[in-house]
Amino acid sequence: MSAADPRPVRTVSLLGSTGSIGTQAIQVIRANRQRYRVVALTAGGADLGLLAQQAVTLRVDAVGVAHGTPDTVRAAIAAAAAEAGDTAYTPEILVGPEASCELAARPVDVVLNGMTGAIGLEPTLAALRAGSTLALANKESLIVGGPLVKAAAAPGQIVPVDSEHSAIAQCLRGGRAAEVRRLVLTASGGPFRGMPRAHLLKVTPEQALAHPNFSMGRVVTTNSATLVNKGLEVIEAHLLFDVPFERIAVVVHPQQQIHSMVEFHDGSTIAQVGPPRMLVPIALGLSWPDRLEDVDVPTDWTVPQAWEFLPLDDEAFPAVALARRAGAAGGTGPAVYNAANEVCVDAFHDRTIRFTDIVDTVARVVDRHFSADPQQVCRAGIGSDSAPLDVAGVLRADRWARDEARHALGLSSV
Repeated sequence: MSAADPRPVRTVSLLGSTGSIGTQAIQVIRANRQRYRVVALTAGGADLGLLAQQAVTLRVDAVGVAHGTPDTVRAAIAAAAAEAGDTAYTPEILVGPEASCELAARPVDVVLNGMTGAIGLEPTLAALRAGSTLALANKESLIVGGPLVKAAAAPGQIVPVDSEHSAIAQCLRGGRAAEVRRLVLTASGGPFRGMPRAHLLKVTPEQALAHPNFSMGRVVTTNSATLVNKGLEVIEAHLLFDVPFERIAVVVHPQQQIHSMVEFHDGSTIAQVGPPRMLVPIALGLSWPDRLEDVDVPTDWTVPQAWEFLPLDDEAFPAVALARRAGAAGGTGPAVYNAANEVCVDAFHDRTIRFTDIVDTVARVVDRHFSADPQQVCRAGIGSDSAPLDVAGVLRADRWARDEARHALGLSSV
């Protein structure tokens, strides 16, 4: 703790440290070393070199890897430590699919969950049960396990890191919940904004990954191109802020300078403005309710600029309307939507299906889930949407949706 900053040092665990969110979080932390001490890092294991460098630089107590062996992880860390001249550094190493969950269960001030996909659910629940503040970038864990996550969380324990939801949380400081008329999520529209559906049939994976504003991983970037990501964010906003779906709007704002808005019942609207980057939402996730200094460069109001706002084209991009239906139905509907999409994104990048087949197939799986005979659903082990949700039921629904999506696409189950 520095003399200039009387606030206590916050201990942090970073889940998904080698991904886009994790690497930017480390950038923020290294610029504010007097505020944070990172005690644990976890990653999938695809980039052990980067993970080892992060561990050595931050001198974390523990490193978790989902895939690999203890020996390969230990060797990577030893090599990075030797290069840094820190051969005495030997952290605790955990390897296996439960590594993130185990480290998230160890109490710290903040757990930043930057994992991608439904695999983030159990670490999210573990962090909440441990009493840590959860800086949540892994939207899927809230979406698929909504009631479970909300039941596990104390008031104010979840701090959103998605730029849109961070923006809404900031805007809500300007009024009481009872004064909110609606939430307005902004969307860039992705790389295919304005294209009619017929033109989307020939979209390639390379084109889908060319997001105009953000650099993200494959799944999130593809979801932004299909607008599945915006559909997931609508569900997330409903769960985070307890606002009905009919009071959550989406508007296309290609410049992404306004990250989202809150409209109040007197007719005023508060918008959160900033560069189309993730540094401020990540910093707020780590420091909430405080703000760090000089996290990013503010908007330059001396430069002429034009901002556009356009309606969402639900015909070309039906993912948001489909997400509203899945979210409004509740239960395992959002988990089915998310899981089917993840299978379809992989198939698209394997060049097995067309771009438009992603959301079309998700719609078929969601329709089958909602129209299935209750007896058949029960025998499939999914659980009815009227029954209490539990982790096992969510995971069964996730597996069922993945199998249904593969069947619909003519792919073999795994």
